[in-house]
This record gives sequence, C-alpha cells and structure tokens, in this order.
Amino acid sequence: MSTPSLWAIPLGGLGEFGMNMLALRYGDDIIVIDAGMMFPEAELLGVDIVIPDIAYLKQNRAAVRAIVLTHGHEDHIGALPYILSDLNVPIYGTRFTLALVRKRLEGHGLLEKAMLLEVAAGRKVGLGPFEIEFIYVTHSTIDCVALAVRTPLGIIIHSGDFKMDPTPMDGQPFDLHAFARYGQEGVLALFSDSTNVERPGYTPSERAVWTRLEELCRTAPRRVLVSCFASSIPRIQSVVDIAAAVGRKVGFVGRSMVDNVEIAHGLERLHIPDGMVVRPQDLKSFDPKKLVVLASGSQAEPMSSLSRIAVDNHRLLSVEENDTVILSARIIPGNEKAIFRMLDHMLRRRALVYYDNDSGIIHVSGHASQEEQKMLLNLVRPRYFIPIHGEYRQLFRHAGLAHQVGAVSGEILLLEDGQPIEFTPEGAFRREPVTAGRVCVDSGSLEEIEEVVIRDRKHLSEDGVVVPIIAIDKHTGRMESLPEIVTRGFLPSDDGQEILLGARDVVLRTVEQSNSEEKTDWSVIKEKIRVDLKRYLNKQTSKRPLILPVILEV
Repeated sequence: MSTPSLWAIPLGGLGEFGMNMLALRYGDDIIVIDAGMMFPEAELLGVDIVIPDIAYLKQNRAAVRAIVLTHGHEDHIGALPYILSDLNVPIYGTRFTLALVRKRLEGHGLLEKAMLLEVAAGRKVGLGPFEIEFIYVTHSTIDCVALAVRTPLGIIIHSGDFKMDPTPMDGQPFDLHAFARYGQEGVLALFSDSTNVERPGYTPSERAVWTRLEELCRTAPRRVLVSCFASSIPRIQSVVDIAAAVGRKVGFVGRSMVDNVEIAHGLERLHIPDGMVVRPQDLKSFDPKKLVVLASGSQAEPMSSLSRIAVDNHRLLSVEENDTVILSARIIPGNEKAIFRMLDHMLRRRALVYYDNDSGIIHVSGHASQEEQKMLLNLVRPRYFIPIHGEYRQLFRHAGLAHQVGAVSGEILLLEDGQPIEFTPEGAFRREPVTAGRVCVDSGSLEEIEEVVIRDRKHLSEDGVVVPIIAIDKHTGRMESLPEIVTRGFLPSDDGQEILLGARDVVLRTVEQSNSEEKTDWSVIKEKIRVDLKRYLNKQTSKRPLILPVILEV
C-alpha cells in the first residue's frame, strides 16, 4: 500500500442475487458500499438469512470510515443489524432508505448505538480521501442513488440498482446529466447493475402497469386483492390512485406492507387521500365491490399474509368466489413451485387470478435492460468496466455487452467475491483474493454460523433435534393416528415425558386448527408445526432444537 493506489474489493453480490457489498480502499481509508443479505437456498436447514463474510473489514476495522447505502432493498441493507456489532461506523443513506434501516435496527435493539446520516441526491460528502456525490436514479422503490466517488486516482461510479424510467410515478427523473458530466470529465471505473442483462430492449416505465391494473379494478365483480413487494412504493401509489379513480377504498395487510406504507406516508412520499383507508378489522365486513386490498407475500413465503389468505387462515381476510387476485411482482426463480401452489388454492376458491404479464402488463421490473445498460456505458465511457449484482452468467453477459458497445477505453474486468482490483497510475491489476463468502445467520439469536455443517452439529449437540411425525390422509386431510415425536440430544431426563406429551398436544392442535387446504399443502402445514413447536419447546426448556416435521402420506 506504499505507492498511491486504489483498491476495489467486492465482498458480496458477484455470483449471486443479493448480499451486495463493495469496499473501496485508498491508503488507510475504506468506505463500504451497501450491506445486503440474501435468503438461503432450501438445503440450508435452520438458516434464516445469509450475509457477506466481513473478515476483511474486521481485520481493517480502524480504516473503515463509513457504510454508504444506495437504496433500501433488503439485498442492500439487510446485513446491517448483523455487522454493526463488529463495525459500528457512520451509515449514510437517503431519507427513505434510512427510515427502513431505522425500522430494522429498532427491531434488533441497535438503533441507539447506530450513527445514521441523511444525504440527498445532488449533494456531496467528504470521507477522508473520498468525495461522494449522490446521483438520483429510478428503480422499483424510492430515494435510490448511484454514487460518484472522487478519489486521488480518478472517479469511480457505482450504479446501484437502476432503470431509466422516463415517466416515474414521483416525477423525479433518472439524472442522465450527472452521468454525462462525469463521462466528459473522465471516469476511471464503472461498477454497474447486471440483473436484467439477459433482457433485450428497454424496461417499461412504472406507469406501464396503470392501464391493465385500472381495467382489472374497474371491471372486478367483487373485492380486488393486489400483492406486490412491500418496498415498491411507486406500485403501491399506482394502486391507491387507481382505487380512487374507480371509486374503491384501500386496505393494507401484512406487517412489512403496513410498516412501509406508514413510513412512506409519514415522509410524504406516498399520497393517500383522507378517508380512503379501510381499517384492518373492517376489511371482512366492508362492501367487497368497493374494496382494493394490498397484501405482502408475493413470493408465497410460508407464513406471509398472502399464503395465509390463500388457505383461509388469515384473521382479517379470505378469498371468495369472483374475487380478483393480482400478483403484481416478478416470480423470483426458485419460488415458482410455492407461488403456483398458492395460486392453485386461490383458483380452487374460484377467484379470478392474474399473474405474469400474459394478460397485459401488471408488473414491470426495477432493473435496466440491455439498451439502458448500453446507454449508461455510452454516457460514462469508463476506462475500466466491472459488472456487478448478478450470478456469474449475468456478469459474463454484461461484460459481452460492454465489449459490443465499445465504450470502455481500457479493460473489462470480470470479478468474483473476494477478488480485489488495484488501480494504480500504471493500470488495473488483480491481486490476491481476500476472505469472502457467505455467513449464515440464525436471526432469532443474531448468531452467525460460519460453516453450515459446524453450525448444525453445534446446534444438534447443544439443543438436539426434534422430529414430529404425522400421518395424514392425502385426500381427506385427516390424521390417521396420534403424532409421534422422536427426539435426539434434547430432552432433560427428569420431566422429559411431560414435555413430549405437551409437544404432541401442540402438534395435534396445530393440525386440527388448520383447514383442509393447509393439511394437503405439506409446506404450509410443516411450517406451522415447526413455528408452533419451536415456540412451545423454547418456552418450556429455553432450548432451540432443530425441528424437522415429517409428514407421511397415507
């Protein structure tokens, strides 16, 4: 580090969707861009979330000046509660982004210790040798920025997540001029979002969903239920405006949906006319022909509002014949089975279900397609180009696109997590990889799990495993015999039998209180049993055994 050089060290987000994190280092100063999480693959048993390994930042803790956030999506802010104990540095973000961070930190009891510093698009912040300008970009949520980082060796531009929406809902356009201005000055390196590189053309504007959503709401014979990502404030604004236009009121269901709506409304970034909102407890009795409900759970997460509504297990809402259900969200790869199973439940109730864009545009992406990515490359014309945010095939395709455009005067660099690049006056050089990877977290205890195998062995050795076995008739949903509970390495010797009998009662009660659709949907019933049993066993023994429900089809 003796000669003047700038290091870029990707710690997450290259080779996966989520976990976005990039460190920039000049001398003894490091800034970290984003701190995202990722949801685990199905095979990671007992893991709640996955975050980047920050071993490199811990080793250089004294040099870390700040964490700078581009926007408030979980894959950019979700790791913050888990890394702040090791890295309590100032966090810079826009107003809405910090409001979401505040909510997360509050939930983990970390808010008082955190240093949250608000920034705005167009402003500049100095951090040691770095000067950062926040550039307004459009995306599927609000208050999103790209970063132009001025360093002694040149300007680094980090696109954040973006698309070039010509007609955004809030009227704030993508700041093309700022990118062009830096392009004319000369940019050392561009780090750019690769998510949608496989899509040709342009990503449609957020306003493209209006026509079809309005038509569906206007012609709906009964209640309309719309599900989108809870952070999609522009989409929520569209639904509220459409409901007002067709003479309907709106209701909100799901904790994340209610929280985000309250935050955005409090910041005056979501406009809801007075008298427009139906209270949650009034939704069931409200005239269904005059109601639009926005619900979270578009990815069919097992205990989300939409999943529970689909199997008639939600205390505020149920779906009935001729209700209209609109899934206004992308089906994330890997979630297809669960989502289609949930939609099947809706269709069994004879609801009118709309998903994908087959019947007209009901969802648009928040990420740039190929033509917008080309435009950014042409505006910035960097010396070096590094694709970020995506699996390796997306990064590879984005590198190919940059080569095709011919806007990069130096090299196009394909990196993976932990692979640093050193920029010097002579050029850009790959250096020895640093420690990077995935850290699995049990969010209930803020406990990090370095290696899943070690974590599971430790978990099993300390708290054991509990396997409830239930025989259910596939056709009737009826239990064929009493549940059997097998435990290993868990039960205390004294009152073990009493706890087992109580656990059996919990399982019995959970199954009996579930309706027939839940009983025939193994993923839902297993999750319900796991949650109820976890709560009971933790209360009785203060232990957290690994619970693996087994359902035998008979």
